[in-house]
This record gives sequence, structure tokens and C-alpha cells, in this order.
Amino acid sequence: MKYDVIIIGAGPGGIFSAYELMQKRPDLKIAVFEEGNPLEKRHCPIDGKKVKSCIGCKPCSIMNGFGGAGAFSDGKYNITNDFGGTLYEYIGREKALELMHYVDDINMEHGGAGTRIFSTAGTAFKKLCIQNRLTLLDASVRHLGTDINYVVLKNLYAELEPHVDFFFRTPVERIEVIQDGYRVWHADGEDEASRCIVSVGRSGSKWMERVCGELGIGTRSNRVDLGVRVEIPATIFSHITDELYESKIVYRTHKFEDNVRTFCMNPNGIVVNENTNGIVTVNGHSFEDPEKKTENTNFALLVAKHFSLPFRDSNGYGESIARLSNMLGGGVIVQRFGDLERGRRSTERRIEECTVRPTLAATPGDLSLVLPKRLLDGIIEMIYALDKIAPGVANDDTLLYGVEVKFYNMEVKLDENLESCHPGLYIIGDGSGVTHSLSHASASGVYVADRIADTM
Repeated sequence: MKYDVIIIGAGPGGIFSAYELMQKRPDLKIAVFEEGNPLEKRHCPIDGKKVKSCIGCKPCSIMNGFGGAGAFSDGKYNITNDFGGTLYEYIGREKALELMHYVDDINMEHGGAGTRIFSTAGTAFKKLCIQNRLTLLDASVRHLGTDINYVVLKNLYAELEPHVDFFFRTPVERIEVIQDGYRVWHADGEDEASRCIVSVGRSGSKWMERVCGELGIGTRSNRVDLGVRVEIPATIFSHITDELYESKIVYRTHKFEDNVRTFCMNPNGIVVNENTNGIVTVNGHSFEDPEKKTENTNFALLVAKHFSLPFRDSNGYGESIARLSNMLGGGVIVQRFGDLERGRRSTERRIEECTVRPTLAATPGDLSLVLPKRLLDGIIEMIYALDKIAPGVANDDTLLYGVEVKFYNMEVKLDENLESCHPGLYIIGDGSGVTHSLSHASASGVYVADRIADTM
């Protein structure tokens, strides 16, 4: 088939590219190729009873399919340039924020109306953080919740489906530059288009690296974030989450002067498994529906590591640590903070007697056998720092799940239009290494669609 635009990947970037093109140029013929399933067929078999751990489904329904890895996330859209990516470096700070608000408006029109937006502006909590060597980053946060996020995606697909050709379970094998555009090769054959948008997300990092090598597109190594997911009684952090919901807090350690940050906070949420390229890591979800809420809050504590000469494979480093965790625990490891401090592994008995009831069936173990000392020392420092603003975080029964890894694609060399060295080939979303969040990835999709709509 000959299309005007082919989009590779149906995550946030791909979805909002297709949506914006449909709005601005309904005359264009658009195709979307996605490795995973349609939204309604995305089901993870882990139920905590019959299936307690990852069984390696291909493709992984948590990471792939319509909605991307964000489909079953907490549905947090952080409207800020302070974190979530460097999109503003390409399109400008004002434009980036404008597009993030535009994405928020679309989400509200498609089922998100009534959800709350939180803001750090004017909060007294910022002063409390500064007094304890912590930094609270500025942001406005729209929290959809995993359940409402699903509704929004379902409504977006219903509007897109009559106008866009979707090909699910159809991974693209390679991209070929042809005289008047691009040819994409997949299991069912080949298709062509004059414009091509690549939005493969973090799970497509290895594929993206290979494609850039084949097409001579410049790249540079990015960072990897490593750490644990903390689970505590929701009441300990309620004075913070009730006001801010998602608080991005950064701590600079005494010992190594590394930055440790909170990430993906889920009040009254659950801890879940995540599968990236066959490696099982940990993540967290929460819901808007009161009946789905739990008595716990969870969040990640992450340390960013950058590598230069002679070693540049940041993702490879993160993968090796995650594989070690999988080898020792058969998947995710859980440990009481008190056991970690006493230098002993957690056991099933100690977890059963814990006052914090775990929301994920993980293997009791010893995280000190997995995480490097420098990272673990920083995480322990951060837990004690958080205990000063939320007493109880450093309790013995605080649960630590490991490992949590955030893989970032290498940064692809792009111009101010997010266009590669090949005219008409755009690379967006987390697959570009430019964005690291739902809001930034979605905004990048809108931005590129507008460029195409104006120039075709």
C-alpha cells in the first residue's frame, strides 16, 4: 500500500500524531503499525494466585500495544519542562508547555473530565523540603489513574479507527529510504509512504539503535535510572499526596554527591511487574476508582547513571543488574528496610509478619546482593531524608522492591522539527531519547503532525 504517512508505534507519540493529522489533514492516508495488541486484547496473565510472576509473554501486554507502556501506567501527565524530557531544547519552552496543555485538553474531551490537576505552585511543602536538604521540582500534574487513562485511550481509538489503518501484532522489521519516501518491511510484506514517524517507546530501544545504524542516523548514549520501589502505609505520605499527588523530590547524597529522586508516586496504589526485553523489573499503578484503592502508597527512588569512555552502554549496565535480580529472585525481590539495615535477607516469615502488607507477590531476598553499594547507600540516605518530612518512611517494615530500572533510548540526532538527517523521517517519543514521559511524548507527536500537515 502507498500511504501519505506511516507511523511506527501506537504509544502516546504515535496516537497523538495520528489524532492531530486526522484533525488537520483528513485527506491524508495514514497507517499505524504496532507490535502489540489492540487495547481490549491487552491482558497480563499475572493474577497473584494462579500466575504469580512474569511468564515472558511475547509481546508483553504491559509494555506493548495500543497506548504503549503508558496504557496501564498511573496516567500521570506532568505539565512541566523541569523533568520528563528535553523536548523544550528542540521546540522552545513556551511551545512545549503549550502543546502539553493542548494534549491535556484532548484527554479531557475523551473521558478525562472531572479528574484533578495538582500543582506545586505556592505550596508550603517546598519550604519544608529545602529545610531538609531536599528539592521539590515545580510541576502541574494531571492524574487520570490507570482506569480513567484506559477510558481515554479507548475513546481516542474509537475516533481514530474509522480514519486510520491500524495493523496490530505487526512489528516493523526495517525501514528503507526510497526515492520519494520510505518503505517499511514487516511480517506481512511491505508498505510505502512519503513521510514516516517512528515512535517505538523505550521497549523499542534495541530496534531503534539498529535502525539508526542501518540508516546512518547519529546517536549518543543516554542515562539509565536504577533503584527500588518503596511501599509504605498511605497515611505516612498523605499530607503530601493529598495536596500534590505526584511530588518529584531530589536529594543530593553526602557520601558521593549523587542525586536520588522520587519517581512515579502512587497514593493508595499497587506495585506491579514490568517486562522489558525479557527482563522483569518493578513499577507502580494507582486508580481513580475508590474501590480499587489500597491502604498503601508506593514510589520509586532512582539514581541516574551516565557512562562515557571506555563504556557507553548505559542500558546494558541496567539490564545486567536487573538480570542479576531475576537470577536471585526469579523476578522481583522484596526486602524490609529493617532487614536491609541489619545486613540480612528478608524471609517469607518476616514479610508475613510485616505491618505493611505487600501488594505484589515478590520473592523475599537481599537487595544488597543486587544493587551496587554506591547506589544502595544513596537510596538509604534518601529514605532517612524523606523520614524527616514524612516520619515513618524509615520504619523497619517499609518494603523495598527491586530492581526498578528506567531505560532511556540513546539520543537520536534530530533537528528543531524532530526530523532526522533523512527528510520526512521523524523520530519522536521516548524512542528518540528526547522525551521520558506521557506528556512530553504526546506533545512531540502533536508537534511533528503539525509540521507534516503544514508541509505536505
